[in-house]
Amino acid sequence: MTKFIFYFILLGGSLRFIRQRKHILISLMSLEFLVLSFFLGIGILIIKDEYNRYILLFYLTYAACEGALGLSIIVSIVRGYGRDLFSLSGFIQC
Repeated sequence: MTKFIFYFILLGGSLRFIRQRKHILISLMSLEFLVLSFFLGIGILIIKDEYNRYILLFYLTYAACEGALGLSIIVSIVRGYGRDLFSLSGFIQC
């Protein structure tokens, strides 16, 4: 049952990330949702082992740092361009 919930959350986060490509903030929130779903999956796999629970703590630390970095990039983009839309930003053009 918990594996079904994990797959459902993973699929929902992936579809949300694929469908919302215009706003950087919504894309970042979808990626954070995927990070939390991977945390749930890792937790399901290693909850029985007492020594590997520290891996979850390291993973959450990494996820928090990644989220803070993403938010700081969004703040700098909004300050520079005035919006968080992908279509108005010049950094996507090849």
